[in-house]
Amino acid sequence: MINKLSRNVTRKKRHLRIRKNIQGTAARPRLSVYRSNRAIYVQLIDDVEQTTLYSARSQEAGLTQSNIATAKAVGKLIAEKALAGGVTEIVFDRSGYLYHGRIKALAEAAREAGLKF
Repeated sequence: MINKLSRNVTRKKRHLRIRKNIQGTAARPRLSVYRSNRAIYVQLIDDVEQTTLYSARSQEAGLTQSNIATAKAVGKLIAEKALAGGVTEIVFDRSGYLYHGRIKALAEAAREAGLKF
């Protein structure tokens, strides 16, 4: 019998492996992404102080679907909040998700809005 892990379990293992090397600071916070079937959420986190500086979610943007257009809107929204707070550089934490689809669209929208990765 083959012990096959679910997608979410393997994603969480990948996330822990990535998180060993990524740390956000107040000057360069970590942009953490979580996506579900219904929504997409992002946070700018200062790991030194263990605080969330800014957050955005698809419901804030007035969107109820979780698709590429929603991810772009959320990426633009978090970039606007960060730039208004004086944050220009971030560390991108894709949380174990593949850099494809909604995650890629969110990252590219944040870059276009002015954040530097």
